[in-house]
This record gives sequence, structure tokens and C-alpha cells, in this order.
Amino acid sequence: MKTDYMNRIRNFCIIAHIDHGKSTLADRMLVRTKTIGDREMRDQVLDNMELEQERGITIKSHAIQMDHVYNGEEYKLNLIDTPGHVDFSYEVSRSIKACEGALLIIDATQGIQAQTISNLYLAIEHDLEIIPVLNKMDLPNAIPEVVEDQIIDLIGCKREDIIHASGKTGMGAETILERIIEKVPPPKGDPNAPLQALIFDSVYNSFRGVIAYFKIINGQLRTKDLVKFVNTDKEYNADEIGVLKLGLNPRDMLSAGDVGYIISGIKTAKEVKVGDTITHVENPCPKAVSGYEEVKPMVYAGIYPVDADDYEDLRAAMDKLQLNDASLTFEPEASAALGFGFRCGFLGLLHMEIIQERLEREFDMNVITTVPNVSYMAHLTDGSTLKVYNPSGMPPSTSLDNIEEPFIRASIITAADYIGPIMNLCLDKRGELVNQNYLTSERAELIFNLPLGEIVFDFYDKLKSISRGYASLDYYVSGYKEAKLVRLDILLNGEMVDALSTLIHFDNAYPFGRRMCEKLKELIPRQQFDIAIQAAVGSKIIARETVKAMRKDVTAKCYGGDITRKRKLLEKQKKGKKRMKQVGNVEVPQNAFLAVLKMD
Repeated sequence: MKTDYMNRIRNFCIIAHIDHGKSTLADRMLVRTKTIGDREMRDQVLDNMELEQERGITIKSHAIQMDHVYNGEEYKLNLIDTPGHVDFSYEVSRSIKACEGALLIIDATQGIQAQTISNLYLAIEHDLEIIPVLNKMDLPNAIPEVVEDQIIDLIGCKREDIIHASGKTGMGAETILERIIEKVPPPKGDPNAPLQALIFDSVYNSFRGVIAYFKIINGQLRTKDLVKFVNTDKEYNADEIGVLKLGLNPRDMLSAGDVGYIISGIKTAKEVKVGDTITHVENPCPKAVSGYEEVKPMVYAGIYPVDADDYEDLRAAMDKLQLNDASLTFEPEASAALGFGFRCGFLGLLHMEIIQERLEREFDMNVITTVPNVSYMAHLTDGSTLKVYNPSGMPPSTSLDNIEEPFIRASIITAADYIGPIMNLCLDKRGELVNQNYLTSERAELIFNLPLGEIVFDFYDKLKSISRGYASLDYYVSGYKEAKLVRLDILLNGEMVDALSTLIHFDNAYPFGRRMCEKLKELIPRQQFDIAIQAAVGSKIIARETVKAMRKDVTAKCYGGDITRKRKLLEKQKKGKKRMKQVGNVEVPQNAFLAVLKMD
């Protein structure tokens, strides 16, 4: 049974491509509904992480409640701001699950881009009401007519349905709020049924423990209720519940349709799973909410503490990060060169970079990250299959039948001028063109099959630079295919550095090995002895560079006399160098591990 209270709730999210201005437009709505005073106002107020403000991107989805009076009635609008970058599409899928409507924001100067389309399909799959908004209308290079045609083609709306707005000037903010109230349906659900609430996010607070954010689908929740989390089967007291304004706003009771938070003194991060269901212990709901799919990591890399004693601290930091970012997966592993650490799964390179920076900033951890790679399927001669996450785990070639690598289906949307260079880039990365179609006379969509291992490094950066920032990429994993892969090892003075090993296609092994050696020669500091840097495939050395020794001029004190005096001193030095080489070990600096990622 639907109450009048529920009829006045609207839950909506914002979907857009990266940098189309959704956080700025969210600011305008917060100001218009007086959710935030002039004193607290700053740019991108929902992006509260230091990293988000620095890079100007949204990394986490953020929830906030606004009150708005329309036609004399007060409505509660719950906004869940979502990231736009392809690496954070998991965050978007969770936010969409907690909403009934979505604002589709499109930049009037750039038009529709790949990530807009993939997030839009996610929203349509969940039957969300879509409200199209044309942002950045105040810019002189806006082309509203062209972009409106693209929107009409994409979602089949009428031209007058598209709201013209500007995050900078605040134009259109009032219309957006009215349209949300008119168009987005109120939440469905029964306040009198057993409690059923979906956890869509969680954060860790060092004073209060874990704070879980949820949306109530059915039933009611009161302070001090005894609740349980269905997946983990753990029971808690609801010490504090409330709604999310700019901070936490306690309430005594929340009912079906509400979005809020619960604090129940949970100390360990593992007890809260995003996508879990909260219900009462006394009168549980018959079944859990169909949760989110398990996250599928795309890129794997090892993270190790610089100081081996910090291993336990790193584990605690990773636990807390995983709570705040459910798409991070990790398991312990050991490396001969780096000691104990974790093998982590990320959704992409940006995700990996962000996690590394957050570990350093938020937890003061000093970490080394190994070369990122993807997971391969190794088929052995005895008929069994092994999943390989890192090159050192590759079985010996004698027992290996073949290796399969993951392939992706990539959709690239670009201006027609850049089609040639983008095709060359994809073909260089062993891609094959599946389809090419023109969305308008100026914009085309290219569909490629590409090996995931090839795009892990710098594909996205190169795509952006050759298209002057106009091309956009979206992809999903399409399956595994057999490939001719070899393991490339890096040896320093004959010793293998397992953290620098990579699995690479046979054709690329020689040039890549050559460049690796040259790059390491620049980065490894000179020692008192020569350092041989070698790239090897199996037992065959394919490239070599030498870091020359720093030598003291031992003959400086010889002035005059026979040449044999100088020779004697040089021989003595040579013996010392030889002895030093046997006992000396080579330190590989952290920037050498990172340089491998940035090689062009």
C-alpha cells in the first residue's frame, strides 16, 4: 500500500560521460533547494575526496537528500551522483539499482560520447525514467541543434523534452527539479511489509566504524531495531539511522522508498558487502534483494609495501579501501624480489592509479606496484586448464599446450577526421575491425575486437591524444582466444626480477625488451660495479644494456715513474670491482617499475 509520504519521494541519479559537467550541475540543484548554505558552497561540493577535486573527476558515487517545494507540496529528492569514467562503471551500476529515474546530461559542445551510451543502456535495462539535459549552453561553441538531433536519435524523445541548462550560470536548474518531480515515478514498495533494504555503498569512519548506505525497498526501520545482513548472516543493533544531507542527519524512523545510512558499531570491513540486504531479525523478509553482479576485474597488479614490516598495516588499509570501493579485489601473494604483498584486481588503469594514490594519501602507505597484466588461460599437455594472473605463475613451456588471452569488444565514438589514425592505432594493437557506422555526417562509431592485454598500458591515453580528446571508449570482455604469447624476463646481473616480467605477444617481444632495457638503463642509479640489464625470452637473451660503474681515478696519485705502477693500481681496482659485483645487489627504484607503464 502506497502512502502519501512515499508519493513525495523521488530517487534519481545523474549519468553522463566524464567531464560533461554533472557535478557542477548537481551543485546548482543543491543551491536552488537550499540544501547547502552560501558558506559551505564550493565547486563540485559532492566530490569531497581531495583526489576528486584535484583531478576534476568523480571517483565515488555520492548520495544527498534535497527538499523542494513544488505546487505547495514538499518533495524529498534523493540524488545519487555517479562517476563518468569507464573504469568506474561498477559504481554507476550500483547507483542505478537504487533509483527510479536518471538525468542524462550531455555536453552541448561535444555531443554524445561512448560512456554516455553505455551508462544510458544500464539505466534503460533497469526501466529508469530518462530526463535528457543539454549542459554547457552558455559556451560560445555550443551546437545545441546538432546535439539535440543526436539525443532524439538515441532515446526517441521529443525536441521539447530536452532541457537546456548550464552548470556555470545555473540556467535550467529549476526546470530540472520540476521535471524530476513530474516525470520520475515515486518508489514502489510497501511500508507495512517485512523490512527489505539494499546496501548500495559504505564508508569507514575511524570513530563510528562502518557506515552503510541503503535504500529501503519494503518495510520500516527504527533506531535500536535488531537487524541482520542477509549474505553475511550477522546481527546488529541499529544504533543510529538517518538521511544523507551534506553530513549525516539522524532520524528515528525511515520507511519504504527512503535512502539513508545505518551505524551499528561494525568494526571489520568484511562484514558489510555492497549489494547485501538488511532485514529484521524478528520478522525477516522472505528473500534478499537481487543484488549486484560480482565485479569482474580487468587488470591485475601486485601491490607490495616498500618496508616489509608494513605488511599488516597494508592489509588493514586495503580492507578499509575495499569497503569504500567494492570493485577492488585482492589476495595475498609473495614475490622473490619484493617479499610479501597482494595481488589486486582493478577495473582499469585509472582505477589502479587512484587506489595507489589513495593508499599513499589516506593511509600513509609507501607501496610498490608491479607491471599490470590481465589473466590468461594456460592449457597444459595433460588436458587441464590453469588460470594465470602473473607471468611468474606461467607453467614451463615443456608442459604447456597453448595460451588463451582475454579479448574485448571496444566501441569508439569519434569525429570523422580522426578515423584513419584511430584505425591505425587499433590495428597496431592487434585489433580487428568488426563494424563502422556513421551516427551523423560528422561522427562515427568504430567497433573493434582487441586483446585486453594490449590496451592495458597506454591505449586510452594514445586514443585521447590522436583524437585531440574527442574520441571516447567503452568496452566489455567478449571471451578468450588462443594467442602466441611468450614470457619476457628482465635480468639484472644475471638475476631475474620477477616484478618486471611480462607476458607479451611473440611479435612484440623484441622491440619491447629492447625499450625496457634502455629505459631501465636511464633509471637504475650507477653503482661501484657494472650492471648488466638483459631481456630474455626463455634462455635466449634478446637485448642488453650496461649501466657503467662509477670509478674513482686511482691513478691520480701516480705522477711519473713507470707505466707498470699505474697498471698495478688498476689491476687492484679491477679485483675489488669483481669482488664487489659478487656481493653487491642492485636496488631497482620505484620509478623504474612505473616507467614500464609509461613507455611509448
